[in-house]
Amino acid sequence: MIKALIFDVDGTLAETERDAHRVAFNETFAACHLDWHWNVTLYGELLAVTGGKERMIFYRDHYDCACPKDLDIIALHKMKTARYNDMLARRPIPLRPGVRRLLEEARSKDMRLAIATTTTLNNVTTLLTHSLSPNSASWFEVIAAGDMVSAKKPAPDIYLYVLKKMGLLAEQCVAIEDSKNGHQSALAAHIPTLITVSDYTRHEDFTGAQLILNHLGEPEQAFTILSDNTSHSSYVDVDMLRGFSK
Repeated sequence: MIKALIFDVDGTLAETERDAHRVAFNETFAACHLDWHWNVTLYGELLAVTGGKERMIFYRDHYDCACPKDLDIIALHKMKTARYNDMLARRPIPLRPGVRRLLEEARSKDMRLAIATTTTLNNVTTLLTHSLSPNSASWFEVIAAGDMVSAKKPAPDIYLYVLKKMGLLAEQCVAIEDSKNGHQSALAAHIPTLITVSDYTRHEDFTGAQLILNHLGEPEQAFTILSDNTSHSSYVDVDMLRGFSK
């Protein structure tokens, strides 16, 4: 029996990558007089590297060989995180279709909730506070984020951390992801995965996912199935997810 839902954050709960994270990175680069600018297409390519600090290191080493190796990536990332959180507080980003409905239904049916993400804890709580509900961080039994584990997605570490904290087996959970890296992370932890593709991930390989959708759907806004799975539903609910265990 499925007992818990484990959500990714960026691209899964909300479309934060292109219009929030990317913008915060670029504003930080400009403020530091760093001759870097990540346009929409380039940022999509850089998303293959999980983690903001790791993404900047990759860009420095592969795109700007003239950049000094002693560039303070940690300080840059802290500045970027502060800008991102300020942006979400001033201009909350809407949740993707079906996210609020599914979370509220899961809570009403005593389904346990958790988060497994590579973004920082502050980023998670700011998004939840301003886009979902002021106290919504408390809805999640475990929020596994940032550098709580040494290896980020696609390694399974973040999901294994959540399973250990919740005292659950992989087959008792469903991971809800939007990216190949996230899917591979959950798959490596043997957790059944539901994919809701985002702006940047709709053409990625999700072989092995239970179901691939464009979003979670609403009663008045049906999802589109992007995999071979046949479903008679128009939106994801708890009963559908519990069916993953059969």
